[in-house]
Amino acid sequence: MPDEPSDPRTTGAPSGGTEGPPPVPRVRDMPQPRENESVSGPLVGRVFRWPYRAILAGLLRIGVRPWHLTVASVVFSIGAGWSIIAGAWVVGGVLVLFSGLCDVFDGSVARYRGEQRRSGAFLDSVLDRVSDMVLFGSLFWALSGDGETLQAALALATLVISVLVSHLRAEAEAAGVQLTEGVFQRLERVLALLVGLWVPGAMLPVLVVLTALGGLTVLQRLWSALTRLGSPRTETPR
Repeated sequence: MPDEPSDPRTTGAPSGGTEGPPPVPRVRDMPQPRENESVSGPLVGRVFRWPYRAILAGLLRIGVRPWHLTVASVVFSIGAGWSIIAGAWVVGGVLVLFSGLCDVFDGSVARYRGEQRRSGAFLDSVLDRVSDMVLFGSLFWALSGDGETLQAALALATLVISVLVSHLRAEAEAAGVQLTEGVFQRLERVLALLVGLWVPGAMLPVLVVLTALGGLTVLQRLWSALTRLGSPRTETPR
């Protein structure tokens, strides 16, 4: 992902060395959402630019820490999985939305507070995969129990693909290649799942799209990684 500017005057983050209580976070001082290279990332970033900054300012004012949001994201995902299995898909969609928002803002709060840690990024990535497995595993369970064999198979395929997309990035970065591109990433999976849970009869086409475009993302990342690893200018890990 792109680096954030480090100057507190451009990010709105409090600078070190000042005396007195820290300033109250204001919406106008909040940084913009980070760029996302997925297909819907730029549009979502523009549409939700002001709400993003308002929510971030609110979280900072009440003293929320990054790990609070990371844990809450997983808890909401577990609740969503349980709701999906129980057939309460609308409730499950609401909990998926809350989980996704927590996942967005844990990193934002960490960057603003200057609490970015490699351990935190590692834990966040692992718990994101746990959330994906809970959600799509629960969806597979619910659909197979209802006799929807095709939809259950597509849900399972989506689960495998979501893990592959993340695994390819991890392996590429271990080999010294930063791999962030992909037309269909976690943001798109969450948005598509919300449509499937909230719109009656939409789950089958949603799962088809998730499987097809997720598979395309796997091929895109695989090709990008192999091409860049074959380049003599590829950086090796230090």
